[in-house]
Amino acid sequence: MSDTLPDRLSVDPNSPFYDEALLQRGIGVRFKGEEKTNVEEYCVSEGWVRLALGKRVDRKGNPLTVKLQGPVEPYLQSPEGEE
Repeated sequence: MSDTLPDRLSVDPNSPFYDEALLQRGIGVRFKGEEKTNVEEYCVSEGWVRLALGKRVDRKGNPLTVKLQGPVEPYLQSPEGEE
């Protein structure tokens, strides 16, 4: 598998930008230089992330999100024990 990450990626299985194999490898996201752990979706070329708002969900059970603009840097997380 290649180490190039897609321009856009989502953790929602119903999204056309969902990639289970890539998500299982472990993707980290830096947004405005800070590590974010609650990213639901990102787009590098458009410069935005969708962040989950805690444990809140909508009436369909999907997490409530907020879309923020800024520089996005996705990266592959290294496997445990490797660094």
